[in-house]
Amino acid sequence: MNELSLEDIEFIKILANSDSTILQAGMNEVTRCRLDAQIGVILREYYKENTMNTKTEWIKKFEKVGITEDIGKAAIACARRLGIDIS
Repeated sequence: MNELSLEDIEFIKILANSDSTILQAGMNEVTRCRLDAQIGVILREYYKENTMNTKTEWIKKFEKVGITEDIGKAAIACARRLGIDIS
C-alpha cells in the first residue's frame, strides 16, 4: 500500500473524532473487517514509524493529506478501543 485513498483519509479522520462506544454499537462486520485489514495496517505502520523510527514514510503521507500527529494519535487510540491491535 503506497498511497492513502480518499476513503482511507476520511476513515482515519472519523476514527480520530469519534466516540468508540458509538462506533462499536453501529459497526457492522464489513466495516470491522475493513478497519482491521486496511486502516489497521496503515495505523500500525504509522505507529511503528513514530515509535520505532522505521522508514515507512507514513508520517509524510499523513502530513501531505492533512492528518496531523494529534489526529493520527486519536485515530490509533480509537482503533485500540475498538479492539484493533496496533502495536
